[in-house]
Amino acid sequence: MKYLLTIALVFSFFMDSFSQENLSVPLIEVEGMSKRKIAPDEAVFSINLEEKSMKVKSAVDILNQKTKNLSEELKKAKIKDFKLIADNYSVDINRIYRGGVSRDSGYVARQRLKIVSISNNEDLQKIVEAIQDAGDMSFNLNFQVSELKRNSLEDEMLTEALKNAESRARLIAETLGIRSIVVHRVSLSAPQQIFPKMEMMRTSADASSNALISPDEQTIQRTVYVKYTY
Repeated sequence: MKYLLTIALVFSFFMDSFSQENLSVPLIEVEGMSKRKIAPDEAVFSINLEEKSMKVKSAVDILNQKTKNLSEELKKAKIKDFKLIADNYSVDINRIYRGGVSRDSGYVARQRLKIVSISNNEDLQKIVEAIQDAGDMSFNLNFQVSELKRNSLEDEMLTEALKNAESRARLIAETLGIRSIVVHRVSLSAPQQIFPKMEMMRTSADASSNALISPDEQTIQRTVYVKYTY
């Protein structure tokens, strides 16, 4: 108990010191930003499979067969430049709630599949058709900027955001007649990808074989927070 009290007192001391520092030091606080409109380079088809059965083996076997069917249809279509990724596999008790009472009714097996390709792949429509031919599967399609492409812009956008913050701070200082400013503290926010993104929901029953697939530009944003003292 004494140890916890000591930690609390130390933490309180540092928080008080931090607050007093901000009050005693004259500051100009600005936000710097860098934005880029960029064409998505990655197309991701997300498929969530679910199968219920009174026996675990039956539910698992049917789920595995659906995955196998999809893989075979993709190979049959001779689609170029794609990856089929399986994750989030689970088998749970199928618990049903009615009138506030729960009842176990077999098992439910779930599996998430992703088909990842390049956004300008001419075979995107073939992927749609392969999903339809594989069975009764619903899916959505997201166009996004890949992590590799975002990382390649990271340093450049961070530099732009810092220069933007400096420009704002100097404008404020000059307007208020402040002669010089010095960086006091810098905080970075996580890189942000701003949508719109094109999304498409299809099922084997209602999907059109002539679906138009085209991604919109997306915005990548980098934000920094800089405090200047004078």
